[in-house]
Parts: sequence; structure tokens; C-alpha cells
Amino acid sequence: MIGANRQAGADDRPRPGNNEHMYFTDRGIEELAARRGEEDVSLAWLADRLRDFVDEHPEFETQIERLATWLARLEDDDE
Repeated sequence: MIGANRQAGADDRPRPGNNEHMYFTDRGIEELAARRGEEDVSLAWLADRLRDFVDEHPEFETQIERLATWLARLEDDDE
């Protein structure tokens, strides 16, 4: 399961207000964390949502493929 078990401060990327650059995608990521950060979801659920997104927005197929591959290949933190 994926959840909001991250500790505060675990993300060392620059945040708005620190006079640092904020990527455009950070707004969507911040909204996701704010709205759903307390939820636990399965990878199967996430895969289904990614498929739904590509069905609705086929022009993003390559980007979603790259994201899914990157997530699949992340090393486990436990190892």
C-alpha cells in the first residue's frame, strides 16, 4: 500500500516562499497531497487510474509510461 506515511521535511526539494523555483507540476502534486494525502491506495488502484487517464488523454501516453516505469523500478527503502 502507498500512503501518507512520509515524515514532514522528508522532501528536500525547494518549496515556494523560499525564493526557489517551483515546477509547474508541483501545484498538482501539492493539491494531490492536500486532498488525498491521508489515504492509502494500492498500486493496482493507481495503475487503474493511470490507465483511465491515458484513455482520456492519449497524448500523455509516453509520459505516463515513463512515470509508471520509473515507479516500478524504484528500489525498496527496506533493502
